Formats: sequence, structure tokens, C-alpha cells
Amino acid sequence: MPQAIGETVFDVLYLGFALSAGILMLVQGGSPLVKKAGLMAVVLGAGDSFHLVPRCYALWTTGLEANAAALGAGKFITSVTMTVFYLILYYIWREYFDVKGRNTLTGIMWGLAILRIGLCLLPQNEWLSYRPPLLYGVLRNLPFAVMGIIVIVLFAQEAKRADDQIFRYMPLAVALSFGFYVPVVLFSGTLPVVGVLMIPKTLAYVWILWMGWRLYRQEKGLLKQKLRI
Repeated sequence: MPQAIGETVFDVLYLGFALSAGILMLVQGGSPLVKKAGLMAVVLGAGDSFHLVPRCYALWTTGLEANAAALGAGKFITSVTMTVFYLILYYIWREYFDVKGRNTLTGIMWGLAILRIGLCLLPQNEWLSYRPPLLYGVLRNLPFAVMGIIVIVLFAQEAKRADDQIFRYMPLAVALSFGFYVPVVLFSGTLPVVGVLMIPKTLAYVWILWMGWRLYRQEKGLLKQKLRI
């Protein structure tokens, strides 16, 4: 019962923030950049809800193993939406730092995303099983990890060059999200307690969304200044 209460409260707060902030940025954002940040938040929150809502239901009812199929389907959807999340974040990087060209890099990101989604679609993943095979869990996350590394390097380079204050900690937030996620992929099947690392992983994503929210706040602040003038 304590686990059910704790996870449910945490998930409601997380999903509530991601979806409400995302929708607000999409609706009220004045620039394409802010709208991209809103779309990124909505994709994250909506995708994670397919896994977190069944998980909360399972914890309050018959348990995780009895709801393995629903949880597995949710993990599959989350895997796809997280891939889209990083693609959107890449395009936020391009627009925010006014990056031109670099079509090869864009092609690499799209290629990794397609490869990741393709690997997720393989039946060998056994998404509906309570303990799916570790091998395919590792394989489908390899291109995903490369996408994350690329995003870390790109934001680190440009934020340092521009002495940017909004995205200066983006590399750290993305690195932490993967740092907490990798042990879950590798060991959660044999050591379920490792799954608790998904909480700090989620907080790292909240940090990423908060940086996008700062773009929205900055835009609103500039608009108020113009109105006063």
C-alpha cells in the first residue's frame, strides 16, 4: 500500500505538470520554439501515461505480474514517444542556437530514431511478457543511447559557446536521465529494487521540461516589456 500511494502521488504530479505545461505552451506560445517545447512536454507526458496509469492500477489491484500485458504495451508506447521526444529536443537545439545546415547530423538523428522504433517493433521484444528478454532490451536502447549522447554533446558545445543560461544544464539533465535508466534496463529483471531509479530518471526529465518552460516564461516577459513600451 505505501508503494501504491507513493507512486500514484508522484505520477499524478509528474503527468499533471508535463501535460498542463505542454498544453499551455502549445496554446499560448507565440514562437515556433516555445510550441516545440510544448509539443515535447505533451509527447513525454502522454507517452508516459500509457505506462504509468496501468502501473498505478496494477499496484492498487492485482499486482504488476497480473497486469504484465498492459504494462508491456505501455512500455512499448513510451519507448516510441521517448524517441520522438529526443528528436524534438534536437530541433529545439537547432532553432534556439540558430544552427544552419548540418544535414548529415539531422540524417543521423532520424536514422537512429527509425532504427530504435524498428527494433521496438520486433516481436522478439516480447513486450507483453512480465520478464521480457534482456538482449532485446539492450539492443533497442543502443541507438536511443547514441541519440542521447549526441544531444548531450550538442547542447554542451553550443551552451558553452553562447554562455547560455537557459540550457546550460541540459547536458547534465540528459546525462542523469540515461545514468538512472541504464541500470534499470540491465538489472531490473533480476533486481526489481533497481526500478526505484525510475523516480530520479523522471525528475531529470522534469528538469528538461522546466528548461522549456523557462523559454515560455522568457517569451511572456519580453511581451510584457513591449506592451509597457
